[in-house]
Amino acid sequence: MLRFVSVQAQYPAKRPAVIRARDHAEIHDAFATREAAAQAARCAQCGVPFCQVHCPLSNNIPDWLKLAAEGRLQEAYELAESTNNMPEICGRICPQDRLCEGNCVIEQSTHGAVTIGSIEKYLADTAFENGWVKPIRPRAARAQNIGIIGAGPAGLAAAEQLRKQGYGVTIYDRHDRAGGLLIYGIPNFKLDKSIVQRRVARLEEGGIEFKLGVEIGRDLSLKELRLRHDAVLLATGAYRAREIWVNGATLLGVVAALDYLIASNRKGLGDAVQGHEDGTLNAWGKDVVVIGGGDTAMDCVRTAVRQGANSVTCLYRRDRANMPGSAREVLHAEEEGVRFEWLASPDTLDGVEAVARVHGARMRLGVVDASGRRSIAKGNARFEIAAQMVIVAAGFDPEPLPQMFCEPALVTGSGGRVWINSRNFMTSLDDVFAAGDIVRGASLVVWAIRDGRDAAAAIHARLLAKQDMVHAAE
Repeated sequence: MLRFVSVQAQYPAKRPAVIRARDHAEIHDAFATREAAAQAARCAQCGVPFCQVHCPLSNNIPDWLKLAAEGRLQEAYELAESTNNMPEICGRICPQDRLCEGNCVIEQSTHGAVTIGSIEKYLADTAFENGWVKPIRPRAARAQNIGIIGAGPAGLAAAEQLRKQGYGVTIYDRHDRAGGLLIYGIPNFKLDKSIVQRRVARLEEGGIEFKLGVEIGRDLSLKELRLRHDAVLLATGAYRAREIWVNGATLLGVVAALDYLIASNRKGLGDAVQGHEDGTLNAWGKDVVVIGGGDTAMDCVRTAVRQGANSVTCLYRRDRANMPGSAREVLHAEEEGVRFEWLASPDTLDGVEAVARVHGARMRLGVVDASGRRSIAKGNARFEIAAQMVIVAAGFDPEPLPQMFCEPALVTGSGGRVWINSRNFMTSLDDVFAAGDIVRGASLVVWAIRDGRDAAAAIHARLLAKQDMVHAAE
């Protein structure tokens, strides 16, 4: 260990931008065993591991780095999986530059961070290749069963934790594939869908039942689910796109980011997608403008490049330093030919029936406001950009579940987020719990996994307490 003085930080090689921009394959090559061990050995084994402190899952990062450096790869994977239900996914899509790697002590001392995410991905992929990832085998079966609404990361993580405790678990999802945004929201060049599908297959082999194409409120009511299951977990995510209040927002060619990404991912999965075929959700040959500065915006601009857009421009109202998306994603996008217009905010989308141009104002930054971010104000300068497609990536909010589920007693708060008792994850309805973006608001996959694990622990504690009460009454 402690090889950070003699060994430089190194990430897996990226395929050249001119080549990777032509396909939807993942952009990084895999680490070789020797490279992964050398990078793991750079860990300082520091007394206060800030990498672990800044990981939402509190992963035992220094410990599995040490095992990886020693060549004890199966043990390293088992330790990584003990706190993370999807290390192969987090290793690919977590913004490590804002989390573990960004807070690595070696990074702070200017030696370059340990490449934690790449090593995590390497360990998990190696584990699958060698058959070390086994189906769930509970020690004993319990009589109770849990229904989970939503097959995204929070729902999948909770399902695995509950199944390990021996509960029967059924996951309901309105889509035809499990995975939520892991399947339909995140492009293949960041997360190949086979990675998600093999994780779902493991859960199915472990006895978790999936009921896909089932929409709660249409095919089944929440009331029916509560009668069918001993507990219900709401893990529906945040899918309602935020609108932009500008003139021309209803013109043809103005599309929501999630609609665009779902169409692209479905096409990649082999589905027939009308919006892609007729050009409505296809960037080929168009000047594309993406409005937004988060990771979803980065997914959109990089997808548009791969679809053969004539040009791709990202408009963001703050500057590069204040952009919420991953800095690495911005760099990847720039390498692939995306142009960024910083401090730019649209106010008019111009065109006859379809959008043709974006007009807007240059912005200027002010002082830090109550949110902790610098305020913005319009300047005097104006801009105009040609655009036959405008993709709105302004963020997401939870859908109105009380109305969708015909359950007015389900209490929601700011932005439609479901209210829970923070001590036990229970909603205003007895034995109905909630976790992930539906509670937190649109956030990172790693936080959804954390919330799913915590909710599963709360459900387990609740059912044990109820069981003890029954025994005491007897």
